[in-house]
This record gives sequence, structure tokens and C-alpha cells, in this order.
Amino acid sequence: MRILGLDPGSRFCGYGVIDDDAGTLRYVECGVLSAPEAHPMESRLGEIARGLREVIDEFAPQICAVEDVFTHQNPRSALALAQARGMALAVIGLCGLRVASYAPAVVKKSVTGAGGADKGQVARMVQALIGLRTLPRADATDALAVAITHGRTTTPTVAKLVSAVRPAAKVVRRR
Repeated sequence: MRILGLDPGSRFCGYGVIDDDAGTLRYVECGVLSAPEAHPMESRLGEIARGLREVIDEFAPQICAVEDVFTHQNPRSALALAQARGMALAVIGLCGLRVASYAPAVVKKSVTGAGGADKGQVARMVQALIGLRTLPRADATDALAVAITHGRTTTPTVAKLVSAVRPAAKVVRRR
């Protein structure tokens, strides 16, 4: 299964593409879609949306894993992030793809084992898990972490382990 991970933003949208082959995750591509800060919000979102559509057309993912909006101290920042995430979801919907959403703490825990890990720890684990020689930009690394989270969450080996567990036989007590 090909997974597109996204870390949406109103100026930068990180993307990461990985293949999940029966639980083996392989790096395909990553990058950052960007728009000039000086442009109005609708123009920036439109530019990022066009780039996202091109990424989806080029890499043909089966599913998109998107990071959830986390709460900000600044309501304007939270609103801008929510608008960017909405734009990404609209593009994904227009392409007919399914979406899986993950909270930032879930992504950190899945990749590093700790929900409170810092960006540096997440980046080093992403690098190790998919064998990158160098670290990409932070937004792309975050997007890869979201894709890895989805791959680790839906691996067929997990289903096999669960289905291999047999219920205990009923104990019949005789008096």
C-alpha cells in the first residue's frame, strides 16, 4: 500500500510518501510545498492545493495520513492551520482518497515510543526507520512520521497476531 503523509500548513505543507509492503516500510519521496508569505491566505492555499494535487497524481497513494490540528495559544495560528488542513482534506476528497488522521502525540509515540518526544527525536527515528541518509526539512520529516504512523497502525502482522489468539476453553466446574 502506498501512503501519503501530510503535515499541512498555510505557508508550508510537508509531504512524505512511503510504501508499506506487509509491514516493511520503504521510503519513496518527500518534500515541502510552499507559498510566499506575502501572498494573501487564499492565494497561498490555492498554490499549495495545486502542488498537493500534483503530488497525488504523480505518486498515486492509496490513502492519505494527515496530522490533526493541535491546540495553539494563538487563536489566529490555530485558525490558519485548520484552514490549511481543510484545504488538504478537500484536495484529497476530490481525488477520491481515504483519510486517516493522527494526533501529534500519537505520531510521536508511534515513531519514538514517547508521546512527548521533541522534533529532533522524531526526525532521528524517521531517518533510522526508513533508512534516510540525510534529514529532509522539518515539515517533510513530520509528514513522513505521519505516514510511518499509519503504516505501523495498519500492518497486516498486527491483524495476524490478534487472529492467532484463541479464546480460553470454558472451564466447567463440577460440584
